[in-house]
Amino acid sequence: MKATPSERLRSLFFYVIPHHGISWCVFQIARIRWRPLKNLTIWIYTRLHAVNMKEAVIADHYAYESLNAFFTRALKPESRPLDDPADSWICPVDGTVSQAGLIDDGRIFQAKGRYFSLTELLAGDQTTAARFRNGKFATLYLSPRDYHRIHMPSDAELKHMTYVPGRLFSVAPYTVKSIPRLFSRNERVICEFDSQDGPFLMVLVGAINVSATETVWHGLVTSDHGKITRFDYAAGEVSLQRGDEMGRFNLGSTVILITPQGFELDPEIIADQSVRMGRRFGQVLKSPH
Repeated sequence: MKATPSERLRSLFFYVIPHHGISWCVFQIARIRWRPLKNLTIWIYTRLHAVNMKEAVIADHYAYESLNAFFTRALKPESRPLDDPADSWICPVDGTVSQAGLIDDGRIFQAKGRYFSLTELLAGDQTTAARFRNGKFATLYLSPRDYHRIHMPSDAELKHMTYVPGRLFSVAPYTVKSIPRLFSRNERVICEFDSQDGPFLMVLVGAINVSATETVWHGLVTSDHGKITRFDYAAGEVSLQRGDEMGRFNLGSTVILITPQGFELDPEIIADQSVRMGRRFGQVLKSPH
C-alpha cells in the first residue's frame, strides 16, 4: 500500500528537524540514574507503550538503573525458545516484518513503488553486494514496545563490521512508505558473517532517538570523525552461536537480514507479520548429492 497524503505530510517533518541533536538529548535522558527523574521517564514510557514485563528477568519497572537499562532489559530464556530443527535459522528479533523476499538483481523492495539498491545499503561496497544480488532479504521493524536485543539467526563467525554515518529518519511504517531509500540513507552498522550455509549480512539501521547501536564484541558503535569505518576480524576472533545475543538498539529501529543464495524463507515471513526472536525463520536448501 502506498503512503497516504497524511502520511507523506507527517514524513516531511523529518526532513527539517535536527535528527542528531534530538537523538543526543534522548541518549542523555535515557541514561539518567537519579531515581526520581529516572522513574518518571520509565513511567512516561510505559504509559505511551504497552510493554510486556511478565517475560522480563526483572519484572519491576523501577528496579532498572535507567530508562536505557529498562529498554534493553533481558528476557527469561524460557520466554524465547529456539525452534527446531537445530539447523534451521531463527528470527533474530521481536518485531514486525516490514518486507521480505527476493533481492531483485541487487534491488530491495522498501514499500509499494519504492526500492533501494543493495550497493547503496552497503555504502558502495560493490564486491559484497554482488555476492547477494539475487539472495533473499527480510526487513524487521522493532517498535518501541518490543524487546530490543538482537540475536544470531545461525552459528557464524564475524568477518567484517562497517559503521556508516547518515540521517536518522524515523523507521515507523508511515515513513518507510513515504521517504525514498530510507534504509540506505540512515546511519547503520553492517555486520558480515560466515556460516556453514554461506555468508550473510545483518544490517542494524539507526533511527531518530536511536543513534546508539551496540554489539557484544565492540560495545557502542560510532565514529569520532563521522566517516565510514570498517573493522576486520581474524578467523575465530568473534564466533557466535544460534540464539546468542549479538547486539542491541537503545531505542526502536530496524534489522535487515540479507541471506545467501539458496535460502528459503519460512512461508510466514511476510509483510506485516509479527515475529518473535527464536521462531523459525528459514533454511538453506541443500542440493542432493
